[in-house]
Amino acid sequence: MREIDRLTTERYATPSLLLMQAAADASAQAIAAQLSGGLRGKSVLILCGRGNNGGDGAALARSLCNAGAKVDLLLFGRVEETKGDARTNFEIVRRLNGFVDGSPTLTYPLQFAECLEVPVWNDICWVWAHNRDVIVDALFGTGLSRPPEGIYAEVLSYLERLTERREKFAPCFRPLVVSLDIPSGLNADSHEPIGPAVRADLTVTFTAPKPANVLPPASHFNGRLAVADIGSPPALLDESPSRLFLTEDGDARAWLEATRYAPDSYKNTHGHAFVVAGSRGMTGAAVLCADAAMASGAGLVTLASPESALPAIAPRLMPEVMTAALRETESGAVSAEASAQLDGLVERATVLSVGSGLSRGDESTRRFVREAVGRRRTPVVVDADGLNSLAPWPTDLKGTREAPIVLTPHEGEMRRLLGTDDPAALADRVRVVSEFASAHELFVVFKGTRTLVAAPDGRVFVNPTGNAGLGTAGSGDTLTGVITGFLTQEYGAKGRDQDALGAVVAAVYVAGLAGDLAAQVLGMRTMVASDVRKYLSAAVRSLDPEGEKP
Repeated sequence: MREIDRLTTERYATPSLLLMQAAADASAQAIAAQLSGGLRGKSVLILCGRGNNGGDGAALARSLCNAGAKVDLLLFGRVEETKGDARTNFEIVRRLNGFVDGSPTLTYPLQFAECLEVPVWNDICWVWAHNRDVIVDALFGTGLSRPPEGIYAEVLSYLERLTERREKFAPCFRPLVVSLDIPSGLNADSHEPIGPAVRADLTVTFTAPKPANVLPPASHFNGRLAVADIGSPPALLDESPSRLFLTEDGDARAWLEATRYAPDSYKNTHGHAFVVAGSRGMTGAAVLCADAAMASGAGLVTLASPESALPAIAPRLMPEVMTAALRETESGAVSAEASAQLDGLVERATVLSVGSGLSRGDESTRRFVREAVGRRRTPVVVDADGLNSLAPWPTDLKGTREAPIVLTPHEGEMRRLLGTDDPAALADRVRVVSEFASAHELFVVFKGTRTLVAAPDGRVFVNPTGNAGLGTAGSGDTLTGVITGFLTQEYGAKGRDQDALGAVVAAVYVAGLAGDLAAQVLGMRTMVASDVRKYLSAAVRSLDPEGEKP
């Protein structure tokens, strides 16, 4: 981002001061959107450090004043210690408050003071911070690499106590705590907090999010995240060497628009999903996966399960889902002898899904999975016991463009794929999934608080949708079904290049959005995995309403 800001100024003759003011104006708009009745008459305290983040805060003070807010700004240091654009903005604020030549110019609604020592802060903090509608954190921004010390540590401690009191006694009331670019105390490039940090209600970050804005646990400090466009040319973003991306609603919408149902389309043009799932005693996973594939838009869905499991599975399936019986082991799991059956059954299939509820206790089942994935002629989605059957991942098993492999592990399954039991192996989740996807030329959907989608070229996409209510039995099976259904539509369409990455990224986003919509109605505590399938329609229509009209 620092490079993009520099190039915006050098190549496009955009003054850096103008970028700072654009950031301030965007922040003011984001704050106003969170306040009932807007900014007029609201009381705002802005806490500023001496760097550019503090300069953003000083520029924001003017924007808020122009909108009718009553603003006090506290600089931790002296104006003379600031530099560049930050210095310019602090000089303006100081003049507005009448600190030049001792002659007051304007003392209301903007007031300014410098705070240099901890005792001074301890004396004034209750007066300055009391009864505010908004407190703005403009202390550090993206340049921090070690825990704050001295007066800054005291300020962070005060804000933490303020937040705790509010959550305990009046969680719905003021002040609204807003961080500019990133909550102060976080290292922008790290997903791990480096020490105490501001717990913001709203973080306004500029141009593009930083890792600490979107990767947990650091992202938990951000509150609601708003990404503000401050005028950096899109070409510079496209040129960026970054391999980490945040999925946005526009990404999912673009895929939905590209795969809209045409007037002359029918079931075969939307593809045939073939799901191998379930075992005796583990029938629910098969139902959830197959039903989700059907509900997500696949033209045809066939569920193949062990013969003895089908009587318990078939009555619970959507009536549109077809079934097939596979040879089984004595324990009621798919056997290796079913491999020959599968070859014939999938001849007209578009996408294969294997793993949900298969059971991993039998070597015969593991052999079946290895043969199914190794001999595939279509894209394949591997989940749950399918992953366990292939762990640790065979070094000679790689995906291809025509027949990509999509893995959907949670943390335990990911460690098994890596061949380790050490939790520390996943300390850097982004790096691990990027390297694994690149090494084996496949896709990894790493499920968690923020699900990651890693592509064969090493790019990683952070999914922002979903909530804690999805951490329940069967949610992974439903997600696998949605991914399978989206890939089936992608590869069922003829006459264009297939975009497996677009389909997978969109599927993860839409499934999470369906979970969010379900939680809004049902609450997180009582929602279950099948509720996600029921809200897929609402999620799709919210993103592409025109495309869903007959």
